[in-house]
Amino acid sequence: MSTIQKGIEDGPAMSSRVLKTVVLVVCCAVVVIPFLGVISTSIASQQHVTNSGGFVLWPDALHLDAYKAIFNGGVVQRALLVSVVIAVGGTLISLAGSTMLAYSLSRPGSFGQRPILMIVLFSILFSPGLIPNYLVVKQFGLLDSLFALILPTAISGFNVIVLRSFFMGIPDSVLDSARIDGAGDFRIFWSIVLPLSRAVLAVVGLFYAVGYWNAFFNAMLYISDTAKWPLQLVLRTYVINNTELSSGDLGGAAADQLPPQESIQMAILVVSLVPILIVYPFLQRHFAKGMLTGAVKG
Repeated sequence: MSTIQKGIEDGPAMSSRVLKTVVLVVCCAVVVIPFLGVISTSIASQQHVTNSGGFVLWPDALHLDAYKAIFNGGVVQRALLVSVVIAVGGTLISLAGSTMLAYSLSRPGSFGQRPILMIVLFSILFSPGLIPNYLVVKQFGLLDSLFALILPTAISGFNVIVLRSFFMGIPDSVLDSARIDGAGDFRIFWSIVLPLSRAVLAVVGLFYAVGYWNAFFNAMLYISDTAKWPLQLVLRTYVINNTELSSGDLGGAAADQLPPQESIQMAILVVSLVPILIVYPFLQRHFAKGMLTGAVKG
């Protein structure tokens, strides 16, 4: 009787595991197949792309003509450089401003702590409109400047609160002992607080870097010079809007030697994804720790 009962219990358990496996495989396929198609189309031959209707699931051979075309000194290569400058420079500026603001807000008795904290919280709940943002950027003379893509979003209220919560969790005894030894506030911040905050800094830095890398709307508003377009705006113009890239956009290559437009578009998409895919694994081990430790106290 016990054997029959055990078999009955094992049946639903086995069917549940099979169902979970099927659901997991389907979810993985939904994610992997489009990504595989993008990569395959970018490296497929012109004939294979044409025969497949513009989307190749598995290439017949390795053809790097699309990547050679976009890195031939044209608009894509220039936009990639602009995006790297914006992402790296913007992340450094944002981390510097956010950490200093969060540390000052985490120390009791700081000048203007409560009013400034209320302003930071208010900025999370209410954001300015499109027209006020544009007028502020114009008033400061930042139109058609790369700083227009960095300074308006340099400090995120959410990230400041996360950093502040983490800094408040640092034991006061550690900071007081350094102060007794004669260290000033900046020395304590630089030599003690920042080294102890690597996990949360990695997470916040990743948030800022991904935000700067993926941003295109501000570039649409503030940048009219196509030479200063970031990669995401190029991606939107030539891939999402399906605008055809000419030989002049690709460094002056001969029109009859250009690879298929579908391969060029997919190559641009791959180039826009690769930097984040490279950076994320190095910061992933800090992700859970940084978010949890930064959100325990408020």
